[in-house]
Amino acid sequence: MAGSQHWVRFTHAGRDGFGLLQGESIQVCEGDMFAQPHATGTVLPLEAVTLRAPCKPGKVIALWNNFNALAAKLGVSLPEDPLWLLKADTTVNDPGVTIKRPPAYEGRIAYEGELGIVIGKRCSMADEAEAASAIFGYTIVNDVTGGDVLRKDPNFPQWARSKSYDGFCPFGPSIATGVDVSGLSVKLVLDGTERQNYPLSDMVFPPVKLVSLLSRDMTLMPGDLICCGTSVGVGSIKGPVSTVEVTIDGIGTLTNHFEI
Repeated sequence: MAGSQHWVRFTHAGRDGFGLLQGESIQVCEGDMFAQPHATGTVLPLEAVTLRAPCKPGKVIALWNNFNALAAKLGVSLPEDPLWLLKADTTVNDPGVTIKRPPAYEGRIAYEGELGIVIGKRCSMADEAEAASAIFGYTIVNDVTGGDVLRKDPNFPQWARSKSYDGFCPFGPSIATGVDVSGLSVKLVLDGTERQNYPLSDMVFPPVKLVSLLSRDMTLMPGDLICCGTSVGVGSIKGPVSTVEVTIDGIGTLTNHFEI
């Protein structure tokens, strides 16, 4: 998209860094990604680095029932307020890596392709104008879920536990700034077969409104990641070895492999 930029984090020669993706190279920057970073003059070929999750979230906030189509399919009413949970920060994982089955979990593992919002500055009790200015950019998330844990105890739905196994939140490969996501779609392909393809315009709480409302529940900080929820087409990763690709045109493609 014209005017958009793509920020990445990477490891090169044993050192971590960040910069702007420019075709098949990275313009290395220094300072704070969210506070006027500046270019160092170094340019690295993309093939020479290992891409990391594009930021280090202090919080990972995940939404449920945030799409009209999924609510209709499940036969549930639309929420009056965002329905959210926190995923552990140890769920954060890199694009391209292989995610393995948690040693203590033998049940189904589900994919959920989602839009991610990255916060760029402190945001609390924000109106929608303030919320818009607090959004740094957008990324791609696979909100991996241990589906059989969720309803294991009929007295207590275990949302956080089912979604907080180590490595269950790969995102990236970049954070796209200057992108209008309202007309975009999320597409997920499992082992070559499309399983999800849904429009972001179907959100119950679109990004700016979502950030505003969440900022009334908690202070949002630079680097925080909001997983906007998924729509129809969620399913299990069959394994034993699978590849999941989540694409949002204008933002990129997140690819991860699974050994389950």
